[in-house]
Amino acid sequence: MSTNEAVERLNAVVSALGDVDVSAWSEATLKDQLGELSTALCALDASLARIADDVRARGLRIEEPAAA
Repeated sequence: MSTNEAVERLNAVVSALGDVDVSAWSEATLKDQLGELSTALCALDASLARIADDVRARGLRIEEPAAA
């Protein structure tokens, strides 16, 4: 996969996650989906940590973008 494709895919994930609003879920729905949600969030956390670690291993810093 090219670097442009990789960044596009990451941006697509960020966009998709922006649409998730668990505060709008009922307690029953949240409890019903908690196992799958936990699995997805842990996998996402592990993937992001791996990518960040790979960037840092190259001697680069990950910084938040400056506010516009």
